[in-house]
Amino acid sequence: MSNQSAVKSSGLASPAESAAYLAEKLRFHTDAADLASDLYARHPEIIALDTRSAEAYGRGHIPSAISFPHRLMNEASTARLDRSKVYVCYCDGIGCNGSTWGSYKLAKLGFTVKELIGGLDFWQRDGLPVAIGEEAGVLVGGKIECDC
Repeated sequence: MSNQSAVKSSGLASPAESAAYLAEKLRFHTDAADLASDLYARHPEIIALDTRSAEAYGRGHIPSAISFPHRLMNEASTARLDRSKVYVCYCDGIGCNGSTWGSYKLAKLGFTVKELIGGLDFWQRDGLPVAIGEEAGVLVGGKIECDC
């Protein structure tokens, strides 16, 4: 058995470097609990955007989310979006990059975006409800009980 720490073998960031890196990471991503909290509170500037196909959206989506497949995003198709909003893009989860593509395309076109960590998979793992069908629905209920 080696006396060398595997954790430390790649080097360590200083506390200031860690804080700067993690602050940047938080600027780009959000989690299901934070998004649900904002949707429950009906913050009008926060828009959940489902970047999967319309068929996948119909099988189940975050209540109040707008269906906008990333493959359809371009300058013309995004003209209807309000640039004063914050778009939280999501897809199926960590095995899918639709939310990354959607976030990238929107940001490149000048929109403010965040990517939902874990997508719909983590949303459901957190016990949050899913809307079925073509209608966006509304997230009803109340308070988020987050274990973190």
